[in-house]
Amino acid sequence: MISPYQLSLLEKAGPRLVALSQEDWKKKRFVRVDELQFPEQGAVQGWLKGSARAVRLVRQFFKNPDSSTSTLHLVCSDLMCDYDVITTTYKKRWKVEVFYKSLKSNAGMAKSANADFENPKQPRLHGIYAVFKLECLSFKSKINPFALRFKLLMNATRSAFDQLQKFQAAA
Repeated sequence: MISPYQLSLLEKAGPRLVALSQEDWKKKRFVRVDELQFPEQGAVQGWLKGSARAVRLVRQFFKNPDSSTSTLHLVCSDLMCDYDVITTTYKKRWKVEVFYKSLKSNAGMAKSANADFENPKQPRLHGIYAVFKLECLSFKSKINPFALRFKLLMNATRSAFDQLQKFQAAA
């Protein structure tokens, strides 16, 4: 099973360290991942600090929407994988991460307390379905799902306010 992990998120607690040989790992001689020399679109084998398993490391450069460049360090536990397999798998996995973020933000899954419900899976199912429909609308309209959610909420609020004014005028 191929399982690439993004190291740059883990670097918030400090730089990620790797040993380039098992002997270096045993003697605790580590170097920073961001200071490693990587072959052009190649992978390096190493042992992460805190893990006894050998891993494959790759460095990927990409261009941000604002034309700046960023670096992404990926690690894979499958030693047979090369640069292309690791980066392709990560691209596929990233789409799942974006959907999960949308699920947490747009369906309120991060703050839902389902412990009180008789059937805790039912509210989650409705949330997943709602986010799926939102993603479909987003794809069709070519609008970011977060911007689309905001538009929908604004329209619902406007409609509710208009209805309230009609009730007040009738009273």
